[in-house]
Amino acid sequence: MCGRFAFHSLDFSALAEAVHQPDLFADVEPRYNVPPGTLISVARRADDDAPVTIDRLWWGYRPHWADAKAPQPINAKAETVATSKYFAPAFQRHRCLIPADGWYEWLLVDGRKQPHYLTRTDRQTLYLAGIWTERGDDLPPGVAIITEPARGSAREVHDRMPLALSDDSLEPWLDPHFTERDAIRGVTRHVDASLIEHWTVSTAVNKPGDDRNAALINPL
Repeated sequence: MCGRFAFHSLDFSALAEAVHQPDLFADVEPRYNVPPGTLISVARRADDDAPVTIDRLWWGYRPHWADAKAPQPINAKAETVATSKYFAPAFQRHRCLIPADGWYEWLLVDGRKQPHYLTRTDRQTLYLAGIWTERGDDLPPGVAIITEPARGSAREVHDRMPLALSDDSLEPWLDPHFTERDAIRGVTRHVDASLIEHWTVSTAVNKPGDDRNAALINPL
């Protein structure tokens, strides 16, 4: 799954190049422990003809047509996101990217959960595939991060991981003209598993209130 991540480099260069918008920019601050139920930086097209923008959306997905008591998932499984009634409309028309430097997972060791930080070996920005939807409340549109079965070294920590897309998949993922599952699969691929590494970090990351502390991602 993906329930906590970090985005501190604020580097959108790969995305800017992919969508041919060299001035793509967002006035955001570094965050080292981003929890659900907060505003996060999301790259999307607000409508089919709009340019890609970096907007502040709510990490918690609940479509406007859903009941107020409906679930607000933070993740959507890659295996079912295109066919689920809850997610399919957004998968077709409202795909987005969540830039991140890495994410956290917890591994049970001797009865205690030890946090690990997972990131790219080359420290380039990860672009996590997501979907967004207009909500039926006063919050901005809501987002869910798509997850897939863990690959490579990520399997040592958790059985699932966020779907991080390769740089050449960014533009087609955001292209509203691709609406069918097979067509989208044909033009996108995930980051090579060999590019993902992880290390243990302090249990201070367990407290979601502190997201400005750069030491949270330091190896123990």
